Amino acid sequence: MPLDALALALAAAVVHALWNLLTARAGESQIAAGVALGIGAAAFAPLALLTWDVRAGVAPYAVASVALELAYLVLLATAYQRAPLSVVYPVARGTAPVLVLAISVAALDHAAAVPYLELVMAPTAVLYVAGAAVLRGPRALAAELRPSTAIAGLGMFGAYALVLAALARAAAAPVAAVRESSVVIATALAAVVLHDVGRRRWLGAVLGVAGIAAIALAG
Repeated sequence: MPLDALALALAAAVVHALWNLLTARAGESQIAAGVALGIGAAAFAPLALLTWDVRAGVAPYAVASVALELAYLVLLATAYQRAPLSVVYPVARGTAPVLVLAISVAALDHAAAVPYLELVMAPTAVLYVAGAAVLRGPRALAAELRPSTAIAGLGMFGAYALVLAALARAAAAPVAAVRESSVVIATALAAVVLHDVGRRRWLGAVLGVAGIAAIALAG
């Protein structure tokens, strides 16, 4: 695996773990997640428009991706409202994104990567924020308009962009393996920032590192 691809994949892992940390530590994780997604979608809209390449056949994939992404974000934010980052993140990282990825890979026969990301994330943000406004009111949304939420929103999109850059330089298998190191990174961040990691969770993180190394070496 080339060093530049390794660096990009590791950066993606760090950024992904960071935006999850920021969302998990927000006072209202459920609200902060939607606000962050909206900020990220707005920030990346110009890049998506400049590289726009979307064909008509993408519509069914985009609708399915929006549905899955919306469900994923709602469940993730709700979980962060009720359980520690070091418990929620490893489970979420290892399961739900696989479902979204399966549809996204098929869709990328029909659209460029960044425009497709915007095509999925922007409607998801609109639906999420609209629902939050109805259920919690505009004030709850305004309360989460803070720097940490903006950073989380940029991280949601930035992590994906870094993975795309890594995939342009290396095969998918080692990139995916290195990217999963975010589980270990998130555990370390939870230990330092949130102080919620015990011995068993550290053991799980160590085993995760061993598994990631084995996959990377096998690739």
